[in-house]
Amino acid sequence: MISSVRGTVLAISGTHAVIEVGGVGLAVQVTPRHGLTLRVGSEATVRTALIVREDDLSLYGFAEADELAVFDHLRSVTGVGPKSAMGVLAVLTPSEIARAVTLEDDAVFRKVSGIGPKTAKLIVVSLAGKLVVTHSSESVVKAAPSVSESVLVALVGLGWNERAAMQAVDDAIAEASETERDVVPALLRRALANLGGSA
Repeated sequence: MISSVRGTVLAISGTHAVIEVGGVGLAVQVTPRHGLTLRVGSEATVRTALIVREDDLSLYGFAEADELAVFDHLRSVTGVGPKSAMGVLAVLTPSEIARAVTLEDDAVFRKVSGIGPKTAKLIVVSLAGKLVVTHSSESVVKAAPSVSESVLVALVGLGWNERAAMQAVDDAIAEASETERDVVPALLRRALANLGGSA
């Protein structure tokens, strides 16, 4: 089991990063938010989950231990594979996931691409009592890189609520080119287009 990797970031494209460890470039799948914190040429430490299948070995990487723990819990739910689990973590923080489970609010999971009503309900039922809402994890996980944070602050200042603004930023990051992700005005334009102009 590969539980973490540390090395130089060789490449980063959206949700795919390549990290050199001992002369070997390891492909790691990350969330869009995590991807924004990685810089080519810089050293990174990533907590990982190795998913072994008959014809594939895949590494999924996380910035924080609580994200990895939630990822493992999500994968234990029937119908939720690693890609769907990453999809949930791309939209919701561990604290938001824990809060939704505690409140039995499956609606938030139905908003995630690839998660249907039955699977959303299963997530809430299966994870009941397994996740704890903590202020510390929330503050750590919500720490955002400067560009996306600036766009988020701008959108909230323009009148959108934080949840809608964060979703718009995440969508904009997923759609943007590598150059646009580093430019506040470009990312802001995409986020505003996703919001459709209705506060």
